[in-house]
Amino acid sequence: MSISKLSVRVNRNNPNHHLWNNNGKWWCHLTVHNSDYTSERKRVPLHTRDIKSARIRRDELIAKLAEQIFSWEVKA
Repeated sequence: MSISKLSVRVNRNNPNHHLWNNNGKWWCHLTVHNSDYTSERKRVPLHTRDIKSARIRRDELIAKLAEQIFSWEVKA
């Protein structure tokens, strides 16, 4: 079973870390490191034009992905 690792670097001085505005709509950028030493950049649409909502959705997304990866590691 291959295990992936979510790599999240948070710059506490930048509340918009991992956020990208594309023509008014916010997206979240993440990097996933795979067990075969490759990495994938993930871009996830947050479906909002509001920065405050985007931050909340980004935090929820990162928490959800971290929980999924943790549960995979526990099962392995």
